[in-house]
Amino acid sequence: MLHARYRFIFYGSAFVAVGLIEWLRRLYPPVYWAYCFVLPFIFLGLRDILQRKQAIRRNYPLLGRLRYLFEAIRPEINQYFVESDLDGRPFNREHRANVYQRAKKELNTRPFGTKLDVYKEGYEWVNHSISPSHIHHSEPPRMLIGEARCTQPYSASLFNVSAMSYGALSKNAILALNAGAKLGGFYHNSGEGGLSPYHLNPGGDLVYQIGTGYFGSRDAEGRFSPEKFAERSQYPSVKMIEIKLSQGAKPGHGGILPKKKITPEIAAIRHVPMDRDALSPPNHTAFTNPIELLEFVTQLRELSGGKPVGFKLCVGNDYEFLAICKAMLKTGLRPDFITVDGSEGGTGAAPMEFADFIGMPLTDGLVLVNNALIGCGLRDDIRVIASGKITTGFHLARHIALGADLCNSARGMMFALGCIQALQCHSNTCPTGVATQDPYLVEGLDPNHKSVRVMQFHKETIHSMLELVSATGLTSVHGLTPHHIYRRVNQKITLRLEDLYPSLATGALLSEDGLEKLPEHWRNMWQRAWALADAESFSPLTKETVLAR
Repeated sequence: MLHARYRFIFYGSAFVAVGLIEWLRRLYPPVYWAYCFVLPFIFLGLRDILQRKQAIRRNYPLLGRLRYLFEAIRPEINQYFVESDLDGRPFNREHRANVYQRAKKELNTRPFGTKLDVYKEGYEWVNHSISPSHIHHSEPPRMLIGEARCTQPYSASLFNVSAMSYGALSKNAILALNAGAKLGGFYHNSGEGGLSPYHLNPGGDLVYQIGTGYFGSRDAEGRFSPEKFAERSQYPSVKMIEIKLSQGAKPGHGGILPKKKITPEIAAIRHVPMDRDALSPPNHTAFTNPIELLEFVTQLRELSGGKPVGFKLCVGNDYEFLAICKAMLKTGLRPDFITVDGSEGGTGAAPMEFADFIGMPLTDGLVLVNNALIGCGLRDDIRVIASGKITTGFHLARHIALGADLCNSARGMMFALGCIQALQCHSNTCPTGVATQDPYLVEGLDPNHKSVRVMQFHKETIHSMLELVSATGLTSVHGLTPHHIYRRVNQKITLRLEDLYPSLATGALLSEDGLEKLPEHWRNMWQRAWALADAESFSPLTKETVLAR
């Protein structure tokens, strides 16, 4: 029995021979048209046989191509025909639909009860009060940042656009996000790719992010340029400065902008070449230890004319963050805010190992940062911002209860722009024009229309959070604590988050017996991390280090 490959060669050659004979004899038209129709498939089959990169195509000409066709459309088939409303990842259909409906200001109530299994491990909820309060919804609450150290403090919304660079996102997406921020009175984080005209022209409030590549504020060698930073930070729409230490998508790796997404304009804005991926290094060159980080924060505050400056990180080693806290105590220098990014976050390209297995999830990182600041007596001086998979009023309330002063969202805002979770952000083929630089695809996104959707999503999400807080009987969003959030541990046991994540007392890390009331596991964790933390280095303290000093 002949192998499929050789059968194809035999029958294909026979068909070609017969076709040529019939052509030479100029037989009746049906034979001619059949020959013309089948000939392209014969050439495709011969190409499959002659190529050596893909064994399936070589062994099964033409039919083997179906495998790659089905592979290409698998995400769409899975999303539209296979997944339930609660199965999708990274965001399920229920959460995506909620964003779409709020952005369009459509009816987003749910009939017939919840689809969630309320007895499933991990289910969380807030208990309501028999006597709900009333919060004045016409004036959404805001949080003042930098009032202690800045000549230009900023009053921020409790819900904002997280960091997404021009380059990772299209110019029309950036225009829509910034215009939406202006309409809604919230800020738009520039991402580490620098300030583009599309960030600046709409006039929305901006947080200017400085990453390890110092894009837009770098010299010819890629080092931080104080002069260029001072120029850009003085723009009136720039309200705060954020130093990116790491990000949830790929902590410890640095940023990646694939070269296929680098246009001449992006290259000029970032001061990078176009013939290779734009990579930002894993670590900064402007500082090397906690004290130098705080000195860099102070330098940026001065260069910007007294605007609030903070840093963003996905929490890794606990002793490293405590080292920063020790440096604050030692020098008296403070950031104005700290953004905690969860490892579940990320809108751009990341290696699988970093996206899935590196970094601390947002809940754990937020609890650690909040408790560390409280334990060092620093919490009142510094605002904490949470970032990672925040799309609903409950998400906002939950993270504020765990210690955040305000929250950022990246992918939620992308959904408001029309993102369909096609998972093509890194390929330059985003079908909605959000995460691509393809001019044809970008043109499909109307920034004037989408900016209104971004504004409406923000407004409705804040409104839903305030309604939730009112239902608890509280009169202030920041009255929420871990005491108010419950989690089902198993079918029979539920615990408050305050029981799962015990809070430190103010100054607990500074006294010998400050940790005594904590459960043993938590007490040991904090004692070990505090002993390892070194204000002068991100490396852990050792006996040899102590003796050397």
